[in-house]
Amino acid sequence: FAPDPSWKGRVINALGAPLDGQGPLTPGSRTVSAEAEAPAAMKRARVHKPLRTGVRVIDLFAPICAGQRVGIFAGSGVGKSTLLAMLARSQGFDTVVLALVGERGREVREFIEDVLGANRSRAITIVSTGDESPMMRRLAPKTAMAVAEYFRDRGESVLLVVDSITRFAHAAREVALAAGEPAVARGYAPTVFTDLPRLLERAGPGEDGSGTITGIFSVLVDGDDHNEPIADTIRSTLDGHIVLSRHIADQARYPAVDVLASVSRLAHNVWDPEERELVSKLRTMIAKYEDTRDLRLMGGYQSGRDSGLDQAVDMVPKIYSAMRQDASAGPSADPFRELRDMLKGD
Repeated sequence: FAPDPSWKGRVINALGAPLDGQGPLTPGSRTVSAEAEAPAAMKRARVHKPLRTGVRVIDLFAPICAGQRVGIFAGSGVGKSTLLAMLARSQGFDTVVLALVGERGREVREFIEDVLGANRSRAITIVSTGDESPMMRRLAPKTAMAVAEYFRDRGESVLLVVDSITRFAHAAREVALAAGEPAVARGYAPTVFTDLPRLLERAGPGEDGSGTITGIFSVLVDGDDHNEPIADTIRSTLDGHIVLSRHIADQARYPAVDVLASVSRLAHNVWDPEERELVSKLRTMIAKYEDTRDLRLMGGYQSGRDSGLDQAVDMVPKIYSAMRQDASAGPSADPFRELRDMLKGD
């Protein structure tokens, strides 16, 4: 197929055919392949430009750069799609490419109309619902990646959101097993573990002089096991992972990001030395608070015995309160200043 800038605002299927009833798509001047190769390693530009997502907890503890690839790891019902919706509204991107892979059919219009809203005019949505064939679900993320590559090569900054990459792996497993491949790890065939890095490596910065693809990939963790084969393979390929915790969601703290388990491998390009030191102290404080939770519940904590623990008990609940951010709230402009103001306000 041949993408064109006029495709922005449209909804298409995995084959590049329109689904929104707005007439045929205008073909572009250059044909792209859904099976394209990633840019050569030595020709790729470096990743260094910070991005503000507007999600306070991410901008503080797992900041993202333009061209970074990040996974959102979560079980079902922990707020993964809501967090993706907040990220999809991020400013600073010329184009948004959204791939809904294996999703419920009723959620498609909700996501496009409610989540994208005013940003719909700069978004291209590729849809393959859960009732479609495995071949279509396997192709949808590749089609989305090819569209994102087209706009990246035009010099644009592209946000690619795939929900979810796990369902791409499930579809690839069905296709591989139907072709007679042996199952080697929890029913997954060997080619699944080849397809995943090939797809994920295509995101990121392009060659010098072109644009970037910032990739946000949701990972549905089967049975809340963060070490299952697909999650483990994806985590090792990406440039960072944001972990959503069911324990935090049960406390109604959204986004339910586990800051101790979440890592951005490019955070050093975002934080200045003062911010890096502050985040390190906050992580240490949160770790001490969580490690002593059972002790405090049993009544074994006494104030004045450990000054570090006293500070954690006093400050961490305030930090947790400051991290709360409703999906309908506006984006965070300066997370460090907002955190400071909230802590002072208490």
